[in-house]
Amino acid sequence: MTRWLPRLGFGILGIALGLGYGWKIDPVKFVDTTPASLRADFRADFVLMAAEVFAANHDSEAARRQLAMLGGDSPAATAAEAIQTAEEVGYSHEDLSLMQDLARAMRAFSAEAPPPGGAP
Repeated sequence: MTRWLPRLGFGILGIALGLGYGWKIDPVKFVDTTPASLRADFRADFVLMAAEVFAANHDSEAARRQLAMLGGDSPAATAAEAIQTAEEVGYSHEDLSLMQDLARAMRAFSAEAPPPGGAP
């Protein structure tokens, strides 16, 4: 029984020192980043959330703004890349369908939107 007391004491001391170091001496510094820095699977999650919102309100402009936060060439291309990642990861058919609806809407939206700097 006496063998366990030093181990327990050192274990508690190690945890306490680790927490003290992590909280007081060198805490994590949070930096403001954009969704464009997300990994591909998290980008797909972001597009899925945008697709769910789009399915509820059918606001193409709001969906375009959300997808623009991910960067990329166009919202339609961003949605297409996310669909490819979602298929690789194994998203459900319902989720893929929502994302495909969003991609179609973004292609249609970009086709009917006037080019930047174009005539009013």
